[in-house]
Amino acid sequence: MKLNFKKSGSGEPLIILHGLFGSADNWFSIAKELEKDFTLYLVDQRNHGDSPQSADWNYEVMADDIKELMDGEGLEKANLMGHSMGGKTVMKFGFKYPEKVNKLIVADIAPRFYPVHHQRILEGLNAIPINELKSRKEADDILSTYIKIPGIRQFLLKSLGRNESGGFMWKINLPVITEKIDNVGEEIVSDKTFDKPTLFMGGENSDYITEQDKEDISKMFPNSHVIFIKNAGHWLHAEQPAAVVETVRAFLR
Repeated sequence: MKLNFKKSGSGEPLIILHGLFGSADNWFSIAKELEKDFTLYLVDQRNHGDSPQSADWNYEVMADDIKELMDGEGLEKANLMGHSMGGKTVMKFGFKYPEKVNKLIVADIAPRFYPVHHQRILEGLNAIPINELKSRKEADDILSTYIKIPGIRQFLLKSLGRNESGGFMWKINLPVITEKIDNVGEEIVSDKTFDKPTLFMGGENSDYITEQDKEDISKMFPNSHVIFIKNAGHWLHAEQPAAVVETVRAFLR
């Protein structure tokens, strides 16, 4: 699948993948700093943003999408960074195509299985009558009965776009994501280790990477280390962008 991406900057290539319900736009503030040192590829993963939609949606095909992107851009190797779902995509890519990776950065996710915890979000999004929707405020009002935190609603409604006739449409493939949400939490497994330099960058206030995870990470990624960004939760790149930029630069250099 040919993914939509935004390319900027110059230098060694760095491919950045967003998380569930997100898009390349989530990384714009980070990109403005990192593009001074790297050629950035901010990618919309399949079923998100402006990339094509498909009924096939798992880490196997998402890793293959990145391979196709790199081949299309003539990239023999690149650094890859992914947040949450995107982190699992880059892990899968690393195990499947290790020869294509220089360094790997995984933001606030571990290889283990995660139980589904997005049911309320999906209920809220599916409650919005997309074909009859009159305004973004109407969508926000409906979503507010399911999601109380305005910042989360604002993030989710970034996936609300306009169609050719002027009506509203989802830029995410909501039916497929709803049906196959279990795939997001699936464990990343391999009968081999990934030996390239790898950074697991967690949020200090997040519980996505635990002490047990650190043991498993060291076995699967023997050339890795785990650090935690202070005063940050799961959305570490939004909460502490300067610290994330500094950490990424230091690791890749």
